[in-house]
Amino acid sequence: MMKKTLMSAAAGLALLSGAQGVLAAGHGEITVAYFLEWPMPFQYAKQMGTYEEEMGVKINWVSFDTGTAMSAAMASGDVQLAVSQGVPPFVVATSAGQDLQILDVAVSYADNDNCVVREELEIDADSADELAGKKVAVPLGTAAHYGYLKQMEHFGVDISSMEIVDMAPPDGAAAIAQGAVDMACGWGGSLRRMKEHGNVLLTGAEKTELGILVFDVTSGPAGWVAENPDLVASFLKVTADANAMWADAANHAEMLPVIAKDAGMDEDATMATISTFVFPGVEEQLSQKWLGGNAQEFMKGVADVFVAAGSIDAALDSYAENVNLGPLQAASGM
Repeated sequence: MMKKTLMSAAAGLALLSGAQGVLAAGHGEITVAYFLEWPMPFQYAKQMGTYEEEMGVKINWVSFDTGTAMSAAMASGDVQLAVSQGVPPFVVATSAGQDLQILDVAVSYADNDNCVVREELEIDADSADELAGKKVAVPLGTAAHYGYLKQMEHFGVDISSMEIVDMAPPDGAAAIAQGAVDMACGWGGSLRRMKEHGNVLLTGAEKTELGILVFDVTSGPAGWVAENPDLVASFLKVTADANAMWADAANHAEMLPVIAKDAGMDEDATMATISTFVFPGVEEQLSQKWLGGNAQEFMKGVADVFVAAGSIDAALDSYAENVNLGPLQAASGM
C-alpha cells in the first residue's frame, strides 16, 4: 500500500511537470510555499516585506502540510519556490522525473523530526524489537518517513510486520493522543504534541551519528530558476540576511514576536522549536559538508533506502544535477 500511494503521487508529479514555469516573471508576482508551526528567521523578512522590496515582485505566500504537496504544487506551476522542503520529498519527486533543483540549505534539525512511541507501551531503544506488529502513523515520502525507515533498520525491526498509516504530522499527533496508533512520526509543533504522549527512541545527535541527516532546502522548478536567476539569487540573499540577523542573540527580542505570529505559534513554543534549529551560513552551505558534495551523496542514500523499502520504483544514478549552486553563489556576492 505504501509503495502504491507514493508511486501514484510520483506518477502524477511526472505528468504535471510539463506545466512548470507557466507563471514566470512577466506577471510581476510569484507564489512561495512554506510551513506553519515551523518558525524560521526568513519569516521576519516575510512579515517586514523585505523580499518584495528587494525582489521587486509581489509574493503570494501559501502554507502547506507536507513537502510532497509542495512538489505537486511546483509541478503544476502553482508554486515557484518552496522554503524548507524536506530532502526526502524532494528525492521522491526528482526520482520520478520532476525537474526540481535545490537552491540552498534552509535548516538543519536533527532534534525536530522524529518518531514517538506511545508511553503505555514502555518501549525504548533497548526494547525496540517489540515494535514488530505495531501500528505507526508516518507521513510518506518525507524526512520523517526516511528517519522511520532508518531507525527501524537500525533496531532490526521488520517494517513489513508493522501497519503503516499515511498521516500528515498533525493527524499523527491526534492519533497517538487518542491511542489510535502505537507510534507516530513528524516534526515541529506536531512532534511536540506527540511527545506529550510518548518517547523518542533516538536523540537527534544519535540519529546524526547513524547518518540520518535531517535538513530542509529551498527548492524550485529548474526551468523557472533558469529563467529567473537574479530573482532567485535575491530571494536567497534576503533569507541569508535574516538568518545572519537571527544568529546574533541581540536581535531575538525584536524578531521572535514577528516570527511567532507568522508561524501561528506562541513565543515560548516558537523559541523552544527554533532553538533546536541550525541555519548554516552561505559559505558553509557552499562547502563540501553541505551542497559542495555531501548533500548529493545523502540524497542518493535516501533514494536507495526508499527503493529498498519499495516506496519508489527506482533512484537516479546521481542527484548532482538537482543541486544548482549558481543563485546562492550570486547571493553571496550581493
